[in-house]
Amino acid sequence: MIDDKIQNCLLRYLNNSATGPDLDILNNWIQNPSNDILFKEYIETHFAITISMNKPDPSEIRKLLLKEIRKEKNIFYHIKPKSILKYAAVGLLFLGVGYIVQTEFGKSVLEDIPSPKEESITLELENGNIKVISEDGSAKIVDFNGKVVGKQHGGQLIYSDDAVASKVSYNTLTVPYGKRFDLSLSDGTKVYLNAGTSLRYPVKFIEGQIRQVFLKGEAYFDVTEDKKNPFVVNAYELNVQVVGTEFNVIAYPENTNTDVILIEGSVGLFESKEEFDVDKNIMLQPGFKGSFDKEYKTVDTKKVNTTLYTSWINGTIVFRNEPFENILKSLERQYNTTIINNNTTLGQETFNASIELERESLEEVLNYFNKVYAIDYRVVNNKVIIN
Repeated sequence: MIDDKIQNCLLRYLNNSATGPDLDILNNWIQNPSNDILFKEYIETHFAITISMNKPDPSEIRKLLLKEIRKEKNIFYHIKPKSILKYAAVGLLFLGVGYIVQTEFGKSVLEDIPSPKEESITLELENGNIKVISEDGSAKIVDFNGKVVGKQHGGQLIYSDDAVASKVSYNTLTVPYGKRFDLSLSDGTKVYLNAGTSLRYPVKFIEGQIRQVFLKGEAYFDVTEDKKNPFVVNAYELNVQVVGTEFNVIAYPENTNTDVILIEGSVGLFESKEEFDVDKNIMLQPGFKGSFDKEYKTVDTKKVNTTLYTSWINGTIVFRNEPFENILKSLERQYNTTIINNNTTLGQETFNASIELERESLEEVLNYFNKVYAIDYRVVNNKVIIN
């Protein structure tokens, strides 16, 4: 029979509340061959009760549990408890027994996280017609006269430079929460749209006119160089003017700032009601971020690690010293769900985090916050509630 001390350590571990000393005790106990039978009996009893498994494999659970205990023990002893909130990284997920049970036996003991709402990527044409875009589909894009102006190839729309146009006509591509999509404009400029983003752009750029697009949300631009026809991104009250360069613009309506992160080249930042003036406007250099304050209409610049702002293109979101409320909002966009934070003292606490969106589910991310940070959450009416 397992003594009370070991049993309490096991229960605390399974309930995501084990301390560093608990893990030391478990680590030593579970490696003793004489405890193998006791461990098997405990697993068979405990798991049969908690998740109604008929034939659990204690040997496999023992091996995986030992592996996970070692992972957790390293985190507890390399990060001081008071520093966990600031320096633990979500990308270094340890998933514990909850994950073992879910992957090995097909049944999770975690709460049921709301499934992402099914929303479609849409393309609004010049005449107001709206076309639903299937991410793995292929189709022709036609203008209001029925002429083909581009094509869809899977997760990308590609506009042709061959189309003839005497006036500017616009399409609007809208990407809902939980999805991303790519776009190639008629001049060859590539645009990568993040979740919750809308871009209005000309079907065909007109020679001798500014190449202007209108952004709501976040997008990465790789602009084709054309010194005669500058490229301008309008992000609400801020204009970003370039000739040929790569940069990221974050212009979600709920954000207090509009941020521009320059990767290559040079861009000028100025209010949308003004004219561009290279001598008066803020000019960004590569490796710098310009933040436009929407309330005070001012621009601050600072040197940054640009990878932190562009990694989403490759399916990873990275946070450094980011307030918890900002992280939750980003999770809402990326996983297309609603998260309500009732813990007001936690809102401005800063975190470092790295999340691989294609590999890590919202359930895994929230379970990590619960396990390491002791942040409680529950699901009510298909919404995640942080307590």
